[in-house]
This record gives sequence, C-alpha cells and structure tokens, in this order.
Amino acid sequence: MNHSLQIKDKSENSVFLKAAPFRKNTRRTEPHKHNSYFEIIYLSSGKGYHTIDNHRYAVRPPVLFFIRQEQVHHWDLDENTEPEGFVLIIKRTFFERSVDGALKELLEKISQLSCVYLEDAVVIDRLLMLIVDENSREGGGSFPFVEGILKGLFVKIAEAAWQVDQQTWKRKELYSAFLELVQQGRPLQNNVGHYATILNTTPQNLNAVCRKAVHQSAAEVLAHYIIDEAKRLLAYTDNTITEISFSLSFKDPSHFVKYFKRHTATTPKGYRAIPN
Repeated sequence: MNHSLQIKDKSENSVFLKAAPFRKNTRRTEPHKHNSYFEIIYLSSGKGYHTIDNHRYAVRPPVLFFIRQEQVHHWDLDENTEPEGFVLIIKRTFFERSVDGALKELLEKISQLSCVYLEDAVVIDRLLMLIVDENSREGGGSFPFVEGILKGLFVKIAEAAWQVDQQTWKRKELYSAFLELVQQGRPLQNNVGHYATILNTTPQNLNAVCRKAVHQSAAEVLAHYIIDEAKRLLAYTDNTITEISFSLSFKDPSHFVKYFKRHTATTPKGYRAIPN
C-alpha cells in the first residue's frame, strides 16, 4: 500500500500561468498537493464539499477557493450536479517576470484566503473568462494584458473578501449587543421583537445573526436567560408564579408554566419544591 501523498502538477513547464474551465468530470479526488504553483478555483455551479488542510468547506456557488502549494486538498462533489467554473494556476515564475509591485501585494493578501462566498460574481466571472480567452492564444497571449486583467481580478477578490469580513464583523457586533441587552436589561422581555427594535434591526435579521453565531435562534438565546432568571426568582423570592410570569413579560401565567416546563421538563411549582 502506498501511503505517500500525491503531488499533482497541472501546469506546463513553459507556461507561467494557466487558465481553463473547471473539469466537469471532477467529482471526488484523493488528498493531494500541487507542485510549485498557487491555484484559484471559481465555481458558478455545483454542490458538495471541498477540503483544504482538513477544513471542510461547503460548495455554495458562486464561490472562490484558494490553494497554496504547501496545502493538501481534495474534492467530494455531488454526483447529481455538474460543476462549472474556472481554474487559474499561477506559477512563481509569473511574478518573477512581473514588475508590478501592487500586483504582488494583492497576491500576498489573497493567498492568505481559503474560501470566499460571493454575493455578486458577475465581474469576477467576466475577468476570469477574459484570462481564459487570452491564455488560450498561442504562446499564452499578451503578458501585459494578462497581468492587467489579473490585477483587476485580485482587486475584485480582495473587495469581495473585505465585504465578507465586514458582514461577519457586523453580525458579531449585533450578536454581542443583543447579549449585552439581555444580560444587563431588567426586566427581561420574552419578546425577540422588543430587542430587535432597540437594536434597529428586524427579528428575522436578529434570528439569522444568532444562528450564524451560535446555531440557535434569537428566541432560543433569549430563553436561556429567561429560564435562568425565572429559576432565581422561584428559588430566592416569595413572588407568586403569576407575579413572576408577569415580571418576565408573559401575558398569561399558563403560558409561562408551559414555557418553563418545555425548557426544564418541570413546572415552576415543581422547581420551587426542589430543595436548594
């Protein structure tokens, strides 16, 4: 049995850069690494997974993947969908020949990426098509032209990655603000809409943010704090169950009892009877 890692080289010795459509028959590959080149893969359709250095990314087009020469990767694509897109292979010799310092700085930035899910891929798709068309010419086409288009492509990729980072940061900020409101605000409100209004967002967006952050809905996050507060009031005050239900913004004590039992498998009365 051969346990050595497979090393593939899809480039050609005399070519600095290779651009071509993604091979439609690619579905599953063994873990492998590439030989002395940086690879950018853009998929406009397809479904499945792409693993890079043991990190499994869902293929949700339009999406970009980036593989450095030291990284190990493999594909596990759905047999019932046909992948479409482009593969761009850039050898070190391309940048040794280029005198554009900004292009090299952009490459340094995007080479740190692994996966970027795109909101709008129209421009990136067109730029890749231009590179593929020029690269198909005899001799690999005009180097200055490819260099310019490649720089434009890198700029658009960097912008897309920045937008994703900004969206991620905004989601984290909103989630943190929601937690701060719930943790510090008293009385607690059993109403996601109440907190969404304060945060100047919608309940739907707050739900989406919570699911991204902790894989729970906003109501589930809120329930954790409501139940904890209910337990404290039941254990350390003489407030009636009706008073506690109203203090937690339940309009109907019976609703509070059902809510408490759903989350704790016991009733408020039963919890209060448990010795502290």
